[in-house]
Amino acid sequence: MNLLRCVRAALLTAALVGAGDQVFAQDSFAYRATPETPEVRRIVASSEAQACARLGHIDLRRARETGDPAHYTKAEASFKKALDLDPQNVEAMGGMGSLCLSRHRFAEALAWGERAVALNPHNVFLHGVIVDARVELGDYERAVEALQGMMDLRPGLSAYARASYLRELMGDPDGAVEAMEMAVRAGGPNAGEAVWCQAQLGNLHFGQGDLRSAEARYRGALARLPNDAHALAGLGRVRAAQRDWAGAAALYEQALAAMPEHAFAEALGDVYRAMGREEEAERRYADARALLRAEEANGADVDLEMALFEADQGLDLKDATDRQSDALARARREMARRPSSIHAADALAWALYRAGDSEEALSTIRQALRLGTRDARMLFHAGMIAYRAGEREEARKYLEQALAINPHFSIRHADEAASVLRKLGKAGE
Repeated sequence: MNLLRCVRAALLTAALVGAGDQVFAQDSFAYRATPETPEVRRIVASSEAQACARLGHIDLRRARETGDPAHYTKAEASFKKALDLDPQNVEAMGGMGSLCLSRHRFAEALAWGERAVALNPHNVFLHGVIVDARVELGDYERAVEALQGMMDLRPGLSAYARASYLRELMGDPDGAVEAMEMAVRAGGPNAGEAVWCQAQLGNLHFGQGDLRSAEARYRGALARLPNDAHALAGLGRVRAAQRDWAGAAALYEQALAAMPEHAFAEALGDVYRAMGREEEAERRYADARALLRAEEANGADVDLEMALFEADQGLDLKDATDRQSDALARARREMARRPSSIHAADALAWALYRAGDSEEALSTIRQALRLGTRDARMLFHAGMIAYRAGEREEARKYLEQALAINPHFSIRHADEAASVLRKLGKAGE
């Protein structure tokens, strides 16, 4: 998600709200000064609908800048008001699609995107909603088709960034980096978009174990936006990989202050645990849970994130059995919503493993790996599941791949992967 500095965000919001106020003022004047014919009422309603839609997009941006999910609720109210006034308002339909993506309600996002594209087939933003929704639903072939349509309309930052993600999923990390570099070169209408791409490049390099290139990209992002939360967190991951726990903690604290994101809180908890500061670790894990629940309270589907979180962190609590049951129930719900998604399959497999069902876990993790995605954490899950299921050669293969791709993939799990691999010994033993 894009993140802009607070001052720039405030200026942008003020400018757009000011524009919205002008629209409302002009519409109100027109309504008073003109006879109330049906045509005039339609024009006024259409203009006011457009203003409502723009206010909705302001709140969407603010939610992504601040991490406050309450802005999503405000955005939804504005988009619904716009559609009440003008049911054909494409900007509001696209806003609803984008909102549903942010809330992880991907089937709804797809429906809004397709409805909007039917009215305006030349809008690149609307095609992006469809691409994202299809990717998250696991409809990868049709996502590629939709992306090609987007490229045909207007190749640029948003299209190249989506191409990068698809290449990453398909097991082509070099192609993913190449496409994201094209996105950076293409640029966008504001600094935040280019900075987001730089941070994503850092993530791609980190995901393949290249700490030097990752750090260079994160620093490049921070040179443009010094308080960018995603770049700060990325640099924190690099410091953690280097066992500079104090440096990692400081950077994650900065990232969390800039944006209260559950993943930052969980990572910071892992850093504090590695430092032996258990009370601080537990506070940060509690923060992560609270942030996820706040998103859920504001209409987001966080079943996948909560399932993975509780499958790991819930093991250390007194009510571990209840939390593992909740993780499994959430993972099954997510898989029912997205039966073709590799990420839903990964979450379900890991929750099954933690619940003690190695057989179903193994068949499910194999589904998750079907695209050849070079994700060290997913391969770690596969290796641990295969190990418990008694498939030693398969376990060895997955764990070797995970550590070869990125030996720093997890503060919590990288050492565990190496330990199990030593127990397995060399192939054929």
